[in-house]
Amino acid sequence: MPGLLRGVARTAVVAGTATAVSNRVSRRQAGRWAQQEAPQAQAQPAAPQAAPAAPAAPAAEPDDMATRLDQLKQLAELKNQGVLTDAEFAAQKSRLLGS
Repeated sequence: MPGLLRGVARTAVVAGTATAVSNRVSRRQAGRWAQQEAPQAQAQPAAPQAAPAAPAAPAAEPDDMATRLDQLKQLAELKNQGVLTDAEFAAQKSRLLGS
């Protein structure tokens, strides 16, 4: 029995370490991509807007509100992990809320 527990503990440590390393690599790559995109975005002229956005629906369905709330929670988690910048978070939040 102690050998089994030792194996389970070792597996948990390895899995936890792999997850932590994977998350760190993902954050570092996202940061590099953001740095690469920033000079490109500044070099390109602003594209003209085709048409103004359609007005938001007067009242949202309860299921739709629950979905939006879940998406906002996911966005907040990504922002807290450092995957999204403040500007990206604000843009996605306004898109979700239709404002």
